Amino acid sequence: MVERISLGFSPPDRTELRRRVKASIAKGVTEEILAEQKASFVYGNAPSSSGITKDSARRAVSNSRVTE
Repeated sequence: MVERISLGFSPPDRTELRRRVKASIAKGVTEEILAEQKASFVYGNAPSSSGITKDSARRAVSNSRVTE
């Protein structure tokens, strides 16, 4: 195994970041927030020539269902 070489400094204190991540996980995600994230994903990944707008992405997400 390769021996690690110290860079001469300690890693930054991330206690505040860890606290925020735990709080976010505990809070959870509402259906409204999840739907907006899905619409943002659809809009952001659509080709610019497709004519998709943010509103049309929202409508598409609200009308889609996942089936088995």
